[in-house]
Amino acid sequence: MKPSPRSSGTQPASSAKVRAVARPRPPGTPSGNGVIIYGDPHGQWSPLLRACEESRPAGVVILGDCDLDVPLRQKLKLLFEAGVPVRWIAGNHDKESKLWHDHLFENYPEGNLGSLGIWLGGMHIAGLGGVFKERIWYPRTHSAQPLFPNRVAYMRSLPRASRWRSGLPLKMRDTIFPDDVEKLRALRADVLVTHEAPSTHRFGFVEIDRAAELCRARIVVHGHHHRSVTGLLPTGVKVRGLAKAEVLRLRLEDLA
Repeated sequence: MKPSPRSSGTQPASSAKVRAVARPRPPGTPSGNGVIIYGDPHGQWSPLLRACEESRPAGVVILGDCDLDVPLRQKLKLLFEAGVPVRWIAGNHDKESKLWHDHLFENYPEGNLGSLGIWLGGMHIAGLGGVFKERIWYPRTHSAQPLFPNRVAYMRSLPRASRWRSGLPLKMRDTIFPDDVEKLRALRADVLVTHEAPSTHRFGFVEIDRAAELCRARIVVHGHHHRSVTGLLPTGVKVRGLAKAEVLRLRLEDLA
């Protein structure tokens, strides 16, 4: 599926709703409304905007597969204008076209939470974007060994003609490398957001379990499989899978 160049990206919201979202919060007002984690949008943004209109969150985290027909800053203009922090991780669809890639990676690179952490709504939230690929690393089991430890090693194996914009090929821009996971070791997170699922899902990966252990997360929230599910890792870490365009409002007390 390709993004339509004719789509305007305009959201069906009334002027009253627009004013409600865009109204700045007075300085010092406590958030109290939690953080919204948004399941793979695949071009559907109305549920997110409605949830923010109803109760302004301390921040928004998007689980990837945005399928953006316009740049992210334009698509979520109301949230940016209202000062709501927006973060995202990459999904496997976000490199399906140059347009989709640039509307996310180039338009708002500072929002990328991949292998990074942020403090939102009284919680430390870390991110691991992308998907595992057999030509790099496919850790269905603990014994699965990576073919390349990082992007630099993989780039060295490529002819220059295979590179895109002097970097990874476009089709590999959504790949998880071992060092992406290792970077989480330096973080302390209450919440780990991922695109891939952990081992609680039949198509999940034990390395997502390990990623949660490395950053000492209390819950893993993932997308990719478009199902609203709950689970528990053997280590006691909670798991929450989100359906397509599902809104999860998460507060610190929900992690107890």
